[in-house]
Amino acid sequence: MFELTVRDEFSAAHQLRGYEGACEKLHGHNWRVEVAVRGERLNEIGILLDFKELKAHLREILSELDHRNLNEHPAFLQKNPSSENLARYIFERLSERLSGSPVRVYRVTVCETERSCASWIADEA
Repeated sequence: MFELTVRDEFSAAHQLRGYEGACEKLHGHNWRVEVAVRGERLNEIGILLDFKELKAHLREILSELDHRNLNEHPAFLQKNPSSENLARYIFERLSERLSGSPVRVYRVTVCETERSCASWIADEA
């Protein structure tokens, strides 16, 4: 099994509804995102998937989130735009974009800070 990892980032604001503390107020982060995809078969030139292609898919998804209030994004009108929910959202969107490719999304990690990250990981079943 091969695994490819790419990283990117975006800037956005959010507020956590129902949170008792400072994070209930509107505030922003420079979010860091790491994506890992897995697959078993290399193509005829010995690569699983071109890093450039994977980065382009991730960049397009993140461009929908960049420089906006995440609470106003359609995906987060009913659920909090927490790091956990962002990781799951990006995972699902990237999985849609890569369906039919030789890879499947394995993990998406979203970091609010250098020391605070959340991941959504593929169910192995």
